[in-house]
Amino acid sequence: MAEPYILITGGCGFIGSNFVRHMLAKRRYRIVNFDKLTYAGNPENLQDIEKDERYTFIKGDIAEASDAEKVFELPIEFVVNFAAESHVDRSIIDPDAFIKTNINGTFRLLEMARKKNVKKFVQISTDEVYGSLGKEGKFREDTPLAPNSPYSASKASADVLAMAYYTTYGMPVVITRCSNNYGPYQFPEKLIPLIISNALDGIELPVYGDGLNIRDWIHVADHCEAIDVVLHKGKEGNVYNIGGENERTNIEIVKLILKVLGKPETLIKYVKDRPGHDRRYAIDSTKLRQELGFKPHTDFAQGMEETVKWYVEHRGWWERIKSGAYLEYYKAMYGNR
Repeated sequence: MAEPYILITGGCGFIGSNFVRHMLAKRRYRIVNFDKLTYAGNPENLQDIEKDERYTFIKGDIAEASDAEKVFELPIEFVVNFAAESHVDRSIIDPDAFIKTNINGTFRLLEMARKKNVKKFVQISTDEVYGSLGKEGKFREDTPLAPNSPYSASKASADVLAMAYYTTYGMPVVITRCSNNYGPYQFPEKLIPLIISNALDGIELPVYGDGLNIRDWIHVADHCEAIDVVLHKGKEGNVYNIGGENERTNIEIVKLILKVLGKPETLIKYVKDRPGHDRRYAIDSTKLRQELGFKPHTDFAQGMEETVKWYVEHRGWWERIKSGAYLEYYKAMYGNR
């Protein structure tokens, strides 16, 4: 029996590349990685598996009809849509790219998937679509959407569109909303790799506002396992929250990294808070745990130590990103595709 094709969009990004590795290791699929290779899509993340016969890379834009049509010439049976512009600060400066990719791109994928009668479409969303929490409570799947940035608004829009395709066309859509991820291959503009890399170079560590904004953190390996479970067991037309049950303030994270690295807290520099900065996120994953039997297994302290170690041992990877040298690699490898 031939291995089914699964389309993973944005598979050269942080979570996407980890999911590609997870699926190649744990499942029998033919992986099609469809990625535009924007600044955060780094093919170096998957350089060592490029020759795997079960892996195919196609460069393209999910928002371009011709690119999407080309990909769906393959017998795609499953879609996991990671492709997204995902940095809040960038969305405040340039929201246009977020509307194009996160809304128009999701629409284009949904249309192609509908026409090709895919067996499952997993839309990867974010807990940020729920907005901000007070000191108490957690986000549930039925929490009203209340996004506060162009990024989260574009993701909420994509979620509503995906669910409309389930309701209107009976498309087998499932949505996941996850808390903050950490782990290897995360682009160094995000909090944890930024703090690690700056600390290693003795550069000031920027912390927004008072540093007391709270996020729930999950290791990317646990997130990938949860998506796998939702892909195979999740009920069509349902949303599943994925949380790590690890609420931490930003300043706690920063000080933990400094402690692991043996660096002084004098490197911390508090900077002006960004507009619309949500104060607290917390995820209630009861539904995922009770209905599908999943819960994260990575101990946070150990996971953070391993993450810091990975960035220490892969200095060349993030130095090439920070210098822009990694762009030359994928221009040479994929510029003509």
